[in-house]
Amino acid sequence: MNILILGYGVEGKSVENYFKHDPAVYEHTSIDILDHFDKEELLFKDFSSYDLIFRTPSIPPKFIDAPKEKITSVTKFFFHHCPCPIIGVTGTKGKGTTCTMTRDLLKNLAGKNVYLVGNIGLAALDILPDLTKDDIVVYEMSSFQLWDMDISPAISVVLRLEPDHLDVHESYAEYLLAKQNIVNFQTPDDFCIHFKDNDDTVSLASHSKGQSLEYPYPEPSVLDELQVPGAHNREDAEAALLATFAYFKKYQHYTKSFEDFLAEHDAPIRNALHNFQALPHHIELVRELNGIKYYDDSFSTVSPALRACLDSFKGTPFVLIAGGKDKGFDLYDVKRMIFDNPNLIKAVLIGETADKLKDGEDPEKFVMAGTDFELAVKTAKNLAESYLNQEEMNSDTCLVDKKPEIKPPVVLLSPCASSFDMFKSYKDRGDQFKALVNAL
Repeated sequence: MNILILGYGVEGKSVENYFKHDPAVYEHTSIDILDHFDKEELLFKDFSSYDLIFRTPSIPPKFIDAPKEKITSVTKFFFHHCPCPIIGVTGTKGKGTTCTMTRDLLKNLAGKNVYLVGNIGLAALDILPDLTKDDIVVYEMSSFQLWDMDISPAISVVLRLEPDHLDVHESYAEYLLAKQNIVNFQTPDDFCIHFKDNDDTVSLASHSKGQSLEYPYPEPSVLDELQVPGAHNREDAEAALLATFAYFKKYQHYTKSFEDFLAEHDAPIRNALHNFQALPHHIELVRELNGIKYYDDSFSTVSPALRACLDSFKGTPFVLIAGGKDKGFDLYDVKRMIFDNPNLIKAVLIGETADKLKDGEDPEKFVMAGTDFELAVKTAKNLAESYLNQEEMNSDTCLVDKKPEIKPPVVLLSPCASSFDMFKSYKDRGDQFKALVNAL
């Protein structure tokens, strides 16, 4: 068998390792690797000598001129060969949190090996040889991974959907069409969990033939166990609870209601939610210094993530570090989200989008830091501390008997932009932020 790997990142390397280290799967296999290319170059490549072509997630299938049955991906290949149940999760933001919570809940409740794969976890093919029918896989699925899927998970979770990745997808409609493959091939015995207060999510979920489970629903008391801030985390926990419930209904033949399920598994559910910690770079507390807390939300690359971050600190004064790679998007709504927020002390603007963000705004509401990330962090610290000191002075000079309550400000790195203008990745941006904050 002749195999071509298009793109030699994490997934491409996992494909090579899978075939090289498991000769029992395919004997007499030859592997070619094509890396560092423009998508347009593929239009002129002859693929006729290959039996199987693995595309990297960000390469649109239409650029590969070969029969559809020869084009695959790590996700597609994994789904066709996985021996155990798969829970697939997609959405614009919240996938990683929902997947991790689902994994933790299933570990506590089902007592089985639960593997987290996809964007957030292990490379799927790295674990495929070791899986058994008694295991469980929770798969975080991006639009790129779903693009050419011809099989859907038996349990799908569709979170909020908003425009994203439009630098790769031709349109929002194409983005949604790719996402839709998570439900397109479900059967009436399957389950589709979806967010009911988003029109695009509801529309996508309507294409599922599976049984529908909607959220949000009246919040159960178990959600009070969550130690991470933000309504979005409670929302993701609701989706994770329904996914766990769906697993028990489909694979453990559970016949009672969701309310009964929560009651019967109250203790392990509470334990899983209580011990859940914020994912790295997802509104992650880095440090408290001089009464001010610093949060790394470098994963914030689009407006829904920034909105979730700001909503997590309603009523709390904040200094925001924002800006990054300019992908040509209209930033009006982002600017309103930032500069119309009554709790904004000041925004420290960085990267390519800084000029767009400041355009037409009150100069008293922002500071420009350009590409000097260390300057941005130190400026944010000084602004937050000056604000707190002023509030304390005002409190000390208050003439009334009872001093007003002082709410210390927070410093938020929530860029609402991708990182590639100044950093290797959002992880690199977050790691540099943590290092700078810890060095203050």
